[in-house]
Amino acid sequence: MRSLYLAELFFLESCLRVNPKSYGTWYHRCWVMQHMPEPDWSRELTLCNRFLEIDERNFHCWDYRRFVTQSFHVPHADELEFTSSLITKNFSNYSSWHYRSKLLPQIHPDPQHLGRATEKVLLSELELVQNAFFTDPNDQSAWFYNRWLLGRADLPISIRCISVDVPGAWISVTFSQPVLVNSDLILIIDEKPIMITWKTPDGRQKPSLLWICKYAKERLSDHCQHNFKVIWKDGEAQKECVLYPGKRSTWVRDSASEDKIFSLELSEGKSNVLQQELQSCKELQELEPENKWCLLTIILLMRALDPLLYEKESLPYFNTLKVVDPMRSGFYDDLRSKFHMENAILKMEYADSNVIIVSNKDLTRLYHLDHLLLVSHLCLSNNKLRTLPSDLSMLRHIEVLEVDNNEISHLEGVWNLPKLEELSLQFNKIENVLTLQPLCSCPRLSVLRLQGNPICEIADNQDQLRALLPHVALIEM
Repeated sequence: MRSLYLAELFFLESCLRVNPKSYGTWYHRCWVMQHMPEPDWSRELTLCNRFLEIDERNFHCWDYRRFVTQSFHVPHADELEFTSSLITKNFSNYSSWHYRSKLLPQIHPDPQHLGRATEKVLLSELELVQNAFFTDPNDQSAWFYNRWLLGRADLPISIRCISVDVPGAWISVTFSQPVLVNSDLILIIDEKPIMITWKTPDGRQKPSLLWICKYAKERLSDHCQHNFKVIWKDGEAQKECVLYPGKRSTWVRDSASEDKIFSLELSEGKSNVLQQELQSCKELQELEPENKWCLLTIILLMRALDPLLYEKESLPYFNTLKVVDPMRSGFYDDLRSKFHMENAILKMEYADSNVIIVSNKDLTRLYHLDHLLLVSHLCLSNNKLRTLPSDLSMLRHIEVLEVDNNEISHLEGVWNLPKLEELSLQFNKIENVLTLQPLCSCPRLSVLRLQGNPICEIADNQDQLRALLPHVALIEM
């Protein structure tokens, strides 16, 4: 059998010379090595080296190399040294940069074991990658690796917020990541487990950030204190809150300003290194004013250091990016919208308010609506929104929603908002009555403003709207 397997390996090697990127050939070679008695792993490692000399970005070969090193028990430190040698020869070796991002957390794991390397190692890597920037500013490999260095660890799933509404007899729970809830999310009221059914806002059984349940009103007394607790997967995540006598609602949430959900946790050493890198990138941008990677990295560094401090300074870089890279102007508009939303949420948190205003920001998309569960007033006027997303249903406590002067043509996202009382859609692109059908699911809606929409130009639309939305007391057209 050994001679047969050896012959197969030689045959596969000849195939790879013809087509070094044949997925089937590399995969079959793995199968042969797994079944071969006394395989020669060192020869396979040498073979990988030879093929990577021919094409350093052959990811089929890189995958096979990882299979060989794992089977041959090659030390991670040796592989890291191998990537260093390739990067030294060519900073454009993206595969080697990527391999480093997989090796470093295993060689130097962070104390919290969250999939990152230690801060000392990350800082030394930032210095290495800066050399690559200045050597070849237009190559994307080092810039992408730098984005990984600036990234955050993957935190474990947590319950971000629990909210109890007494008049509606519902409880909402927001997670930090989309999860699929069955019987693993337990509700406990006054230390007694309650039989309930959890649903997503749209009623579908799919991973969601928000889960809602109804409970029996008779379980609560207006004259007593009640304790609510939710436990997910036997304590993997949990949160609790207290409903005091006479209160009609209660909630507990994590603060976006405290859990650093939008930014890095910076020590003094890391802050200093990032400040130096920001200065270096600004100097490089003066030499290479149309380098999109440098412009984008400057924005990301500002976000990492202090998103609110650098808010105004970062905006002109977006405008320059759209000029030098017009093919991706939509991406830059969406990214800027994301950062505007993050800043608005941080300001709301610092002000300890339930009102959020994101107007006149040229928003093209909405982000982080899972942080707005408790918001009562949201202003999105004077932007470039074309639609309202389906996850707008996360705004379970929204009472006033202003979306004037946008480009809204349909309202799929505005439905099942139990506390919405006032909706302003002036000067948008709403053309017919059926577009407003989702508003039938908002039982407390009493004021609807539609001035400036094409729908107002049709004579009998007012009567149709009255028939569609009889519960709305005031419809302005």
